[in-house]
Amino acid sequence: MQCDYFDRGVCRSCTLMGQPYADQVLDKEIRTRELLHDAVEAAGGPGVVEWLPAVTSPESGYRNKAKMVVGGTVQRPTVGILDHRQRGVDLRHCGICTPGIRRALPVLADFVADAGLIPYDVGARRGELKFVLVTESPDGELMVRFVLRSEGQLPRLRAHLDTLRRVLPEAVVVTANLLPEHKAVTEGDREVVLTDQETLPMRFGTVTMHLRPQSFFQTNTAVAAQLYDQATAWIDEVAPASMWDLYCGVGGFALHAARPGRTVTGIETSREAIRSAKQSAREAGLSDVRFAADDATEHALRARPGTLPELVVVNPPRRGVGETLATWLEESDVQHVVYSSCNPVTLAKDLARMPSYRLRRARVLDMFPQTGHLEAVTLLSRR
Repeated sequence: MQCDYFDRGVCRSCTLMGQPYADQVLDKEIRTRELLHDAVEAAGGPGVVEWLPAVTSPESGYRNKAKMVVGGTVQRPTVGILDHRQRGVDLRHCGICTPGIRRALPVLADFVADAGLIPYDVGARRGELKFVLVTESPDGELMVRFVLRSEGQLPRLRAHLDTLRRVLPEAVVVTANLLPEHKAVTEGDREVVLTDQETLPMRFGTVTMHLRPQSFFQTNTAVAAQLYDQATAWIDEVAPASMWDLYCGVGGFALHAARPGRTVTGIETSREAIRSAKQSAREAGLSDVRFAADDATEHALRARPGTLPELVVVNPPRRGVGETLATWLEESDVQHVVYSSCNPVTLAKDLARMPSYRLRRARVLDMFPQTGHLEAVTLLSRR
């Protein structure tokens, strides 16, 4: 992939830009294999591990969520990143964003100017509009979130909402997020939904997930679909009568793996994500699927003997499941684990803590082309 921003030195966020894509994928696969091999060797030997071919992605136009810093002035706003002097750098034509987001960003920049929204000046700590966050669904609909310092410009945003919907009809969900603190985060706790529609439907074949503003979703739609399909195929192969989906987000693995006669429980700390997951299950008529807002580790530790599932799916953040939950799985009666990870280093550490499980299958999915990040999914079974 060729990127003018990278070539000019304006943005170097995509650290592998310019490296042949086949080499990027191969390097990620080799690194993951080495890490997992060392981990399972230390835990007592890997046995026969089936490594499936890596899942590749389009090199560009893959990222379904853009987190753009708003800088510049009211008359000439920038949407992109900040440079080393905390000045706005415009990236409205960023090539890794989906085509729908690339079409939307220039429209949103013009809207910021026309509506008179005041960009936040990080250095001076003045202004109001900090970020514009845009997510595109598989159907081409958009969720647009304006991250504001205060409620001061909410009336102005409301007054110009019809104009925004006219120039950007794909924006079916529009919100204002309030982030009063001056700190290195992209959103605050309070969300004000400005449209009648509150969720962005994320349609994957026969499964539709509802995405609310503060819920996590995989950033690469095409690869996420293959991730869910791969995990579901492994789950159906071992055919558990019961399963947990820990760190379930909006319910991706749970909803895909739901089958008649299989009880499924999804656990996630985010109440907004659980609201979305419950809505999806209800609309799909899945009576054997239950979702609850809880901490994954605490949920496991509170489980009574005789109530444990046959299979557990874990999809933790970059820090991994950690020693406590890994030890609990090791000492439990859970027969199978499907572990999806965005960090092979912490994945390897967690596998080393679970020597009673044998790594049976593994696959690298290139969820983040042009960067060193990846997704890996594994199937573990009792020895």
